[in-house]
Amino acid sequence: MSLGILLAIFMVALLFVLVSIIRFKLHPFLALLVGGLLMGILAGMPLNKAAATMAAGFGGTMQGIGIIIILGVALGTLLHVSGCTSQIAALLLRVTGTQNAPTAIALTGYIVSIPVFFDAAFVILVNLVKTLSRQGRIPFATLVTALAVGLITTHAMVIPTPGPIAVAATMGVNIGWFLLYAIIVSLPAVMVGGVLYGKYLGTQDAYREDFANAFEEEMEGDEAQVGAAAEARNLPSGSLGIFLIFFPIFIILLGTVAGMVFEKGTAAYIFFNFIGDKNIALLLGLFMAFFCLRPYLQASFHDLVNEACTQSGIILAITGAGGAFGKIINETGIGKQLVEGMTGLTDGTGVAILIACFVISQVLRAAQGSTTVALVTTSAIFAPVLASLPGVSAILASLAICAGGIGLSLPNDSGFWVINRFGKFDVPGTMRVWTVGGTISGVTALVVILILSMFTNSLPGLL
Repeated sequence: MSLGILLAIFMVALLFVLVSIIRFKLHPFLALLVGGLLMGILAGMPLNKAAATMAAGFGGTMQGIGIIIILGVALGTLLHVSGCTSQIAALLLRVTGTQNAPTAIALTGYIVSIPVFFDAAFVILVNLVKTLSRQGRIPFATLVTALAVGLITTHAMVIPTPGPIAVAATMGVNIGWFLLYAIIVSLPAVMVGGVLYGKYLGTQDAYREDFANAFEEEMEGDEAQVGAAAEARNLPSGSLGIFLIFFPIFIILLGTVAGMVFEKGTAAYIFFNFIGDKNIALLLGLFMAFFCLRPYLQASFHDLVNEACTQSGIILAITGAGGAFGKIINETGIGKQLVEGMTGLTDGTGVAILIACFVISQVLRAAQGSTTVALVTTSAIFAPVLASLPGVSAILASLAICAGGIGLSLPNDSGFWVINRFGKFDVPGTMRVWTVGGTISGVTALVVILILSMFTNSLPGLL
């Protein structure tokens, strides 16, 4: 089937998902499943394969993020109900001032997402954002944009997250130089797409009302719980809350570093590789949080975890359906045809190759939803292309691929529904904050990369 026909089918399936959710109020779980089946059937996929692919996509998504979403929600619940997030918010406001709070939140997301999976990091920090928004009288849209864009930009560009690691390995670049330039490129992207654009959203009256009202009732209930805890005992310190947030991050980093230090197969390697697993690290983080915060909790640990499991159910259903939708799209072969069609349009110059790396990665990200899959696929295509173009910086090409994986998140992306549900947004609101903010960040990163390409021969490590 030709690329044009596949793209038309993709647009029909995507339009069905958006219209059925926005106009006809169909539940996203059902809309995504039906949309995926529609894509597969129209693309000529056998019915039994379409059904099997849908199930495989759902199961694969659950395997990757199911446990960490539940653990992340439970950790976030402990931090919030104990009053810890309000103390962190107060600490951040004292250190940065209200005017600079979006920058502080963006940088917090930027750092946290280096070792922690995006979904888990967002659910851990979103209650902090809500509290900071209320206490500092800062529009929720401003802060959640700063957080989400900070998280996804790092997730797509900075090692040791899986996507950038795969790109660096496939392209054969030096990890040290790759990390240095990834930081140089990604920080301006976060400032523009997360902080500046987030502040712009906060100035829009209609947007402010949409987002402020979205969680007002929920926060009133939370305030009652936190208030009851405050009357009974002192609140935990903000520094303790920061420690508990970064505790699982430290464990993951420890496992990553130890994996490079100890020889594979040794007892030390096996132990640190085990505790450095994202699921184990968050499990340890949850128990550490309970141990440190139990004097400040009114409800039992059992009840709080049960509440977290209940809250996670809708998120797991929707993210799994998004994974099913993305899997069916990927199995139609649209990604392969997009790459084959667009690589032939480059003229062999450095700038053209960098733009092609970005565009193909961006389109693949939109088409099948996963940042990591888009990065892995695009880097596998361009690695042999760059081998015949010695004047093009492999590091800049790698970063352009990573930048393409940031934006254009659509309803076939599980992250879209994490932002949607935990932020209490509607679908158009999610696209304003998440899709547009991430796309601005990705384009900004590309602009910085193109500027760096003008100094390829003079800057160290680029060639």
